[in-house]
Amino acid sequence: MTLADQCRDIADRAQAASVALALVPTAAKDAWLRAAADALTANVDSLLAANRKDIDAAPGFGLNAAAMDRLTLTPARIRGMADGLRQVATLPDPVGEVRESSVRPNGLKVSKVGVPLGVIFFLYESRPNVTADAAALCVKAGNAVILRGGKEAAHTNAAIHALLAGELTRSELPADAVQLVTLGRDSVGHFLRMDDRIDLVIPRGGESLIRRVAAEARMPVLKHYRGNCHIYIDHSADPDMAERIVVNAKTHRPGVCNAAESLLVHEAIAESILPKLAAALAAKGVELRGCPETKRLVPTTTAATDDDFAAEFLDLILSVKVVADLDDAVRHIDRYGSKHTDAIVTSDANTAREFVRRVDSAAVIV
Repeated sequence: MTLADQCRDIADRAQAASVALALVPTAAKDAWLRAAADALTANVDSLLAANRKDIDAAPGFGLNAAAMDRLTLTPARIRGMADGLRQVATLPDPVGEVRESSVRPNGLKVSKVGVPLGVIFFLYESRPNVTADAAALCVKAGNAVILRGGKEAAHTNAAIHALLAGELTRSELPADAVQLVTLGRDSVGHFLRMDDRIDLVIPRGGESLIRRVAAEARMPVLKHYRGNCHIYIDHSADPDMAERIVVNAKTHRPGVCNAAESLLVHEAIAESILPKLAAALAAKGVELRGCPETKRLVPTTTAATDDDFAAEFLDLILSVKVVADLDDAVRHIDRYGSKHTDAIVTSDANTAREFVRRVDSAAVIV
């Protein structure tokens, strides 16, 4: 078979599986999720062994520290994957859910009912937990999924997929409801042209990957390019609370897309809070790139450029700007943000409500 034929065969089987999966009752899908979670926790050693092969090969792919962190599995992260599957099992089934219902003047009853999308092509890079996350959410919603992970996590993805797929068969769900593509990079282009078989593409990874998918796909694409996430410390913020939040948001997992990348501090408290906060971040190895006022208050700061304020570092680097007020903070977020996740630290309810109302991001946190 040619590469195009192999891709077509995968898509054909996914489409057939999606038709069958749309009719699977909620209890059966939830049983699979719980069984798959048990399989992950029962096979920690084999998953770690597979992951070790990828970690050993990682230097050859030029992965930085953040990418290595995303790639690495630990027993706790495997338990986290399993817990995620169990949490999805507790969610209401969107298939068959009546979203709206009305009766027209002539007596005609009109209902909007949730149905599966069909087949989802899910591309991702070096985070193997996405294999389980994507499969869980797609199957719960009655969709077949074609997974195409990055070469950096090939062994780990294959090991996770084998466990998920084995439980599909034992749970009497369609065996092809979750497929993992192990074909070469050129296979992606073939899948992106199959709008007769694939209903939605979800790319999750670096900006270059997502822009390529958006340019080539013939079907809808669910995407975001960058995660330049802000924390704004208001003049009414509790300084100790602000410090704990910023240090955690920047250093806990700097390589994830909702890690803090930009810090905004109200000028009324900058002099009292920034030096102490900078010391706490420096203790964690964080490099600051800041505005002139930040450099005045924290002389070790590197001067920030426009590119720094717009950057998704995915590393222990944080841009910092002292702002005049909430309006100034919102203008900065509007200019440089990526509409992903932005947060305010404040003890003023009116300021919090104004921030939530004005910041246009997928997740706005108080």
